[in-house]
Amino acid sequence: MFVDQVSVYVKAGDGGNGLVAYRREKYVPKGGPAGGDGGNGGNIIFEVDEGLNTLMDFRYNRHFKGKRGENGMSKTQHGKNSAPLVVPVPPGTTVIDEETEEVIADLTTHGQQAVIVKGGRGGRGNTRFATPRNPAPDMAENGEPGQERNIKVELKLIADVGLVGFPSVGKSTLLSVVSAAKPKIADYHFTTLAPNLGVVDTSDQRSFVMADLPGLIEGAHEGIGLGHQFLRHVERTRLIVHVIDMASTEGRDPYDDYLKINQELREYDSKLMERPQIIAANKMDMPGAEENLEKFKEQLEDDFPVYNISALTKDGLRDILFAIADALDAIPKNTEELEEVEEKVVYRYQKEDDPFEITRDSDGAFVLSGIKIEKLFKMTDFNRDEAVQRFSRQLRGMGVDEALRKRGAKDGDTIRLLDYEFEFIE
Repeated sequence: MFVDQVSVYVKAGDGGNGLVAYRREKYVPKGGPAGGDGGNGGNIIFEVDEGLNTLMDFRYNRHFKGKRGENGMSKTQHGKNSAPLVVPVPPGTTVIDEETEEVIADLTTHGQQAVIVKGGRGGRGNTRFATPRNPAPDMAENGEPGQERNIKVELKLIADVGLVGFPSVGKSTLLSVVSAAKPKIADYHFTTLAPNLGVVDTSDQRSFVMADLPGLIEGAHEGIGLGHQFLRHVERTRLIVHVIDMASTEGRDPYDDYLKINQELREYDSKLMERPQIIAANKMDMPGAEENLEKFKEQLEDDFPVYNISALTKDGLRDILFAIADALDAIPKNTEELEEVEEKVVYRYQKEDDPFEITRDSDGAFVLSGIKIEKLFKMTDFNRDEAVQRFSRQLRGMGVDEALRKRGAKDGDTIRLLDYEFEFIE
């Protein structure tokens, strides 16, 4: 089964908790703090494996969770950092954040890696909080929560040549006779339900990868038919071979077919019309094909070469394969262009989110929310008074107390943060 688009939930590992501990040495009456830091949580990394050609593995596993960092230990020993979770993906995989639609990674070459979510930092042990005023602090941090997000993983096949055209024009037959691929072939629409790849060898020792993409129909870019699911695969191809039923076996006009398919490509992505294109005039062994070809050439306004072929009798295949190989020799590989882009590091300005937001519940309680304030809350150990006092100081420093007063909070009012409730005290 071919799978080329899935939604996945990823959660990196949380950081390990810091430890509250003290030295106990025979001749040191007040040994001082000795709690170690927690280890960092594991990242989730996607890595390209050229042995894969589908997202089938994601069909059965839609949740990936990184390991938590080890907690800090006594004698100021650091907890162990967790190893990253490495997920293999096929070349041509694009990872998109479902919420923001931002492209997180575009993975094309074997061994290429991208960090999808980062693990949380380990919490600091009480050794880190020692000061001249407080030489033996009774507090430590919990580990930072790891990043989590819902992502969309898409596969865009990396092929040199993409066969496009209406259903039943002979794309699968052409691929089956020029390569070792064995696509399903039958005399009805949408025989091809998934793209097929084949390696084509020419008699002069050149080779290229050809993809037979499911038939497009009018309106495919809007989601009509099957073609819209696979239009994304055309983006990666360096050369488009436009297969046309020149015998008009289904009663359609060949030139009209040509215009409609190109219009679908243009509507999906206008850059596709800048790609070199070769026209394969197929089914030339059928009656009426020669007359249709003459008429087609008279109407053709684009400067694309036209090759007469018959995928069934194999006539004209040698010439078109040489033409494809010659055209590919003159076109730079997409992967080289992508690598050049990746060498440049682009720093984008990202507006910082507000540290907190205040809303009201139906029962009149004030609700605090926000990435920064929730992270501080999760990293606070509420079993220790010093940690609670520190959290209170942090809220005051962020301006939470003042903001609550402006919203009308009074002594004794209920304040909610995540699943916990506090009492507002003046």
